[in-house]
Amino acid sequence: MQNVKATDKRLSKFIEKNQYWCLQDNKLHREFVFSDFVAAFGFMAQVALIAERSNHHPEWLNVYKKVVVNLTTHEVNGISKKDFKLALEMDKVAEHFM
Repeated sequence: MQNVKATDKRLSKFIEKNQYWCLQDNKLHREFVFSDFVAAFGFMAQVALIAERSNHHPEWLNVYKKVVVNLTTHEVNGISKKDFKLALEMDKVAEHFM
């Protein structure tokens, strides 16, 4: 299956359903805030394993208890199903650390 860029309608639908995510600089964006650095780092470690298995790696930044995430698919020069899937996986992992 070929990976394709998401339509504006699909992006709007995703953000409407997953309100912690937004569009920023043409990327799917979310900021996670945890109780402390250990929880933030634990979250990142778990997501890193998922990202590696799916060969789809996030752009992210960690400062103390905050993890800032931007998702995009370089092959399609935009957001794709890969980004939606990783975003939902991140939300699921975050529940265990918040």
